[in-house]
Amino acid sequence: MSSKGIKVDNDLKTKVDAFRERITGEAENLVADFFPKKLLELDSFLKEPILNVADLKDIHSEINVKVPDPIILNNSHDGVDVQNSRKRKMEDGLDDNCQDGPKVFVMPGGMIKSNGQLVDLIERVKPEIRTLIEKCNTVKMWVQLLIPRIEDGNNFGVSIQEETVAELRTVEGEAASYLDQISRYYITRAKLVSKITKYPHVEDYQRTVTEIDEKEYISLKIIVSELRNQYVTLHDMILKNIEKIKRPRSSNNEALY
Repeated sequence: MSSKGIKVDNDLKTKVDAFRERITGEAENLVADFFPKKLLELDSFLKEPILNVADLKDIHSEINVKVPDPIILNNSHDGVDVQNSRKRKMEDGLDDNCQDGPKVFVMPGGMIKSNGQLVDLIERVKPEIRTLIEKCNTVKMWVQLLIPRIEDGNNFGVSIQEETVAELRTVEGEAASYLDQISRYYITRAKLVSKITKYPHVEDYQRTVTEIDEKEYISLKIIVSELRNQYVTLHDMILKNIEKIKRPRSSNNEALY
């Protein structure tokens, strides 16, 4: 088959047309059925006890690090101090040439656990974020395939298609940023916990971890709310403009080829 001097293999054209039909079917089902069901599902999720704790103290995670006994300094002779310092290093299994510094204390069980409640909540929220990104990508592809060739005039419907694609792209980007936010929470908390193991006598580090956990809990609830709102907005926007999205030009009956 030829279009303006460009030859398109008939077998490839058939496969491309089948792909277009599949994307169209999937996207229309997403807008008409999946989006409203998902927004109702997320609305119910927001009402669950896990996202409605009475007191943020309920999501705190205790970090058990034993505060070491204070080191008592005296005015003994330097030689005795050096000898005692070397003896302590040998007892601790340290090389005599190593530098003194804060020690990392061994934790019960070999590690400090994450905040279990937040981990469980994150594991429920992450699949919802991924789903929104994937579904938006499918609908965006569908709308893009409906955009007709560029012509002078009669482009109002095309502008609606382009605005719809832009909105879908924005939602994709925002959803991806939620995943980055979760990663930043883990790395920030890990750095604070490592500080606690080195400086267990500094209370502010303990309090900061608590603040980080509370902030993440609130952020996760906001994320679920935003996911629900994005499904509502996309469903409403596309349905209100479905005629212009599917037929941007009343006289345009041309296909891709």
